[in-house]
Amino acid sequence: MQLPVNFEELISQTEELKLYSKLVKQVNKDFLLANIDLDFDEEILPSSLKYLLHEVVYKLIQEKFVEYLNLLYIVDVSEEKVRQLDGSDTLKLSEQVTFLILQREWQKVWYRNAYS
Repeated sequence: MQLPVNFEELISQTEELKLYSKLVKQVNKDFLLANIDLDFDEEILPSSLKYLLHEVVYKLIQEKFVEYLNLLYIVDVSEEKVRQLDGSDTLKLSEQVTFLILQREWQKVWYRNAYS
């Protein structure tokens, strides 16, 4: 599997394989496991998904750092990838982490689809 390098590529892969709704379900599932009250409709526009996720991640970093770390653990975002990010600008950091979350969720959905 070739991981997408940006949000547009990720969305085009999900839509190409008709797995976008499964991606949204996976995001909902992992956020629920992390005790974060967030439930996206499966028909949410990709741009809205990105924007709302970014907003939630930003607030978690700012106000609920322990919950943020728990979310990264539940989603299984690579600790190494997070450490490579520049943390000096929280807004930019939260945007990059949002992409890492979506990228990892996409990876789970893709593998489940390919090998089930």
